Amino acid sequence: MSVTAARGFVAAGGAVGIKAAGLPDLAVVATADGRAVPVAGVFTQNRAAAAPVQVSREHLDKSAGRAAAVVLTSGNANAATGPAGILAARRLCALVAAGVGAAPHEVLVCQTGLIGVPFPDEVLDAVAPVAAARASGAAAGRAAAEAIMTTDTVPKEALAHVDAGGVRCTVGGMAKGAAMLAPNMATMLAVVTTDAEVSPAALHAFLRDAVDVSFNEMTVDGCT
Repeated sequence: MSVTAARGFVAAGGAVGIKAAGLPDLAVVATADGRAVPVAGVFTQNRAAAAPVQVSREHLDKSAGRAAAVVLTSGNANAATGPAGILAARRLCALVAAGVGAAPHEVLVCQTGLIGVPFPDEVLDAVAPVAAARASGAAAGRAAAEAIMTTDTVPKEALAHVDAGGVRCTVGGMAKGAAMLAPNMATMLAVVTTDAEVSPAALHAFLRDAVDVSFNEMTVDGCT
C-alpha cells in the first residue's frame, strides 16, 4: 500500500476523458471522514507557475495549512492556460470538496501532462463519480498512483513505518515524474500521507528538509 496505508486515508483513481483510449487520468486522495487535517506543500520555483500551483498555494494560505483532499489529473498540465486554467483548477477543487464534504479551499489540486493546452471542461462532469469511489486498501492506492502517470512506465509508491516518540506511525506516498524536475519539483508530483499527529508548521519543516535531500537533488533532462 502507499497513500492509503496511513490510518484515516482513502483514495481513488479512474478515467474522466483527459487522456485518449479511456486511460486512467484522475486521482483523489482524501481523509476518510472528510475532515481537514494538517498539510504542507512544496512547489516549483518557476515564476511561470501553472494554475494548479497557484490555486493550491492560495488554498494553503486560506486554510492555514489544512486540507481534506488532493485531486490530481494527468494528460493535461493546465499550465500556460491563463484565467480559464485558474477557473478549471478551482472547479476541480469544488467538485471534490462537495464529494468529500469539505470546503473548496480545503482541497489541493495537482495537474500534469501537456502544457499550453486548455483544460477540457467537458470532463468535469465525470469527476464526482471517480471521487465517490474512494476507498481504503492497497487497490485504491494503486489505482490513484496509476492515474497520475504520464511518461512513467510504472507507478511509483512507497511505504515506511516510523517510531515518533515511542508511537509507531505510518508514512505512505505516491509520485509521478520521469523528467522535468528542475527547478525543484517542476512538473513532478507527489502525495505523502501519515497518521502521525503533527502541526502544519512542523509538517512543513519536515517536508522541506526531506525534499531538499531527495527530489531537489535530482534532475533528468534539465527541463523546467
